[in-house]
Amino acid sequence: MAVQAGHRALLQGVCRLVGASSGCRTHVCSGTGWLYSLPGTRHYSSDPKEDLLVRHLEGEDSGIVVVGINRPKAKNSISKNLVNMMLVAVEDIKNNNKVRSVIICSLVPGIFCAGADLKERAKMQLSEVGPFVSKARALITELGNLPVPTIAAIDGAALGGGLEMALACDIRITSNTAKLGLVETKLAIIPGAGGTQRLPRAIGVSLAKELIFAARVVDGAEACRLGLANHSVEQNKAGDAAYLRALELAREINPQGPIAVRMAKLAINQGIEVDLLTGLAIEEACYAQVIPTKDRLEGLAAFREKRRPQFKGE
Repeated sequence: MAVQAGHRALLQGVCRLVGASSGCRTHVCSGTGWLYSLPGTRHYSSDPKEDLLVRHLEGEDSGIVVVGINRPKAKNSISKNLVNMMLVAVEDIKNNNKVRSVIICSLVPGIFCAGADLKERAKMQLSEVGPFVSKARALITELGNLPVPTIAAIDGAALGGGLEMALACDIRITSNTAKLGLVETKLAIIPGAGGTQRLPRAIGVSLAKELIFAARVVDGAEACRLGLANHSVEQNKAGDAAYLRALELAREINPQGPIAVRMAKLAINQGIEVDLLTGLAIEEACYAQVIPTKDRLEGLAAFREKRRPQFKGE
């Protein structure tokens, strides 16, 4: 799909670079709407510096961050450069208290992420493979540990490490035409970035074994039926139906108390790993964190005055 002529003139906002000091540069954009001001307009580039585009929305959508993978010639596969760029972006988001939710999506039609960059992998020395996989695993762990809600908008194929990335997100939304699968056994390896652990937690042990053992790929509708996705939506002509549904959900989350949402995520994530009694203690500890906040008092005042609360994350 060709880039629309003059589309850069449509960009509302300014891009800056983060992580330049580490030799890894990630574009961070500010503005309103999608990556470009017209809905459905996409940006494709083979420039390694644009493998990842990070968009901080503004106006009513302030607090929503869109992380777009942009490797069209490599089907958004996970390369050394992409891992480095994503680590920078995740760290930036983690340290930004103004962020309320994150959408992980693709800027390339028909693909979310095809997994590891096997062409790059084939050129690696045997001694390089282990450290690279460890770094990719660390990235996906850091993504899963972000304190704010994360939504994977899957408008195309999410295979291998691409699905593992989506599994690290809190919520997954697929188009009905998307393809999802942990297909590593086809290559005589196993999922190495959390797939053997997160998939059973998402859909149950027996089903996860079946999908991994058989390297089965399912479409978005089936993924939703299995519990692998929260929602499956009919794909549109622009190929961004899952992204648009993810944006709707992020807009539902946005007005809620940001500290409360962060504490709710922490309580759920930690609580499901322990017995119920310990989980209840975790919930109590997280609840204690919201009691002294200005936002809690604002919520009570807004309820009393029958108005919409204005939460500031304080």
